[in-house]
Amino acid sequence: MTTSLWNRRSRPSFQRDWEQFFGTDPFFADLWRAQRSRRGAGVFPPVNLYDDGEGFLVRAEMPGVDKESLDVSCKDDQLTIRGTRALEVFDDEANLHRREREGGTFRRAISFPTPVNADKAHAEYRDGILEVFVPRAEEAQPRRIEVK
Repeated sequence: MTTSLWNRRSRPSFQRDWEQFFGTDPFFADLWRAQRSRRGAGVFPPVNLYDDGEGFLVRAEMPGVDKESLDVSCKDDQLTIRGTRALEVFDDEANLHRREREGGTFRRAISFPTPVNADKAHAEYRDGILEVFVPRAEEAQPRRIEVK
C-alpha cells in the first residue's frame, strides 16, 4: 500500500515548505495570502453574530482602534463597520522580527439572515470591543400561535 506525499507530511510542515519555496515570488506569495484569507485568517475585525430571537448582537474585537475612527452603518439587511487602526512606529534603529498585527483602514460587512430594523439599532464601544444590537424587523419577529 502506498502512502501519498500529502498523507506523509503534516499540514503545518507543508505550509512552511510552501512559504519557504514560493514565498519570495510575488505571484505565489499573493496566491498563498489569498488562500489563507479564504479560510478566515487575517480577517479584521473578527466578529461574532448572536441571535436572541428579538434581534442580532454583533460583537467585534478591535484592539488599537480609536472610537473616533469608527463608522458603523446599517442598510437593508447588512451592517457595515469601517475604521482605521494605526500601528506603533518604532525608531529607525529597531529591527522588526515579526509582524502579525496590521494597520490601516478596514471594512467588514455582515449580512443578517432576516430583515432588521436599522432605525432602532444601537452601538457601544468599550475596551476595544464594539457591540452593535440590531433588532429584527417587526414582520420577522417570532410570533406565538395559539393552538385551539
